[in-house]
Amino acid sequence: MKIQILGTAAAEGFPGLFCNCKHCKKARELGGKNIRTRSSTIIDDSIKIDFPPDSYHHVLTHNLDLSKIEHLLFTHTHMDHFNPKDLGMRTPGFAHDFSYPLHIYGNDAAIYKSKEVLWHTDQYFTFTLMHPFTTYQVGTAKVTPLPADHNPLETCLLFYIEKDGNRIFHGHDTGWFPEQTWEWLSTKKIDVAILDCTHGQLPERRNHLNIEAVKDIQNVFLEKGIMTNKSQMIATHFSHNIGLMHEDLEEIFASSGIKVAYDGIVLHV
Repeated sequence: MKIQILGTAAAEGFPGLFCNCKHCKKARELGGKNIRTRSSTIIDDSIKIDFPPDSYHHVLTHNLDLSKIEHLLFTHTHMDHFNPKDLGMRTPGFAHDFSYPLHIYGNDAAIYKSKEVLWHTDQYFTFTLMHPFTTYQVGTAKVTPLPADHNPLETCLLFYIEKDGNRIFHGHDTGWFPEQTWEWLSTKKIDVAILDCTHGQLPERRNHLNIEAVKDIQNVFLEKGIMTNKSQMIATHFSHNIGLMHEDLEEIFASSGIKVAYDGIVLHV
């Protein structure tokens, strides 16, 4: 299984879109893995998680063929994850020579807002309303959405994905998981966990995770047998407010074996 993480920043990007703080200036000077765009992940070139405003940039930067995407999962409708208007470009007149439809999955807000801007293109899209703890067939994968600790006004979703005998946990945007999510995961196995690390070394672990929370989750996963020493844990979704460059993050996580994502990183399971 191939996993490609396309964007690894929080909503403002890293460096921030309008920011001139010392951390953003340093990231611009260093470039490379310190340049982070808004969040998205692709699994086996056919399943995409989130569609941020940087999607066209991802296509050009990483030489992607988005016509291969058959299934699109939305975690929630915050702007750095949700830009459904651009999906209108996946219709005749704007795009040619690939198969329809695109299957879109998400909570009620994501489905409603997607339909609102794609109302005239129903024949090119299907929409599936997802409910937490219900397992959905998504192509050759099985996907179970789980509640996140993120926006109290929206049912934000984490995803447990089973495909080709492998188990992926897509764990952002979220703070420390809700109790019912922990309970559901307690009997499962995870080969790759991708976790929110927006807050870095800041003390907050509500709505988003920090470094210590990511390490604590790793410990719980190992203690409960949810993950093994052969499993991969990936930290991503970093804010410029943490003031840490990519090498800083790698040094901090080195002893725990947690990988630090960068834009375009490809993982194989």
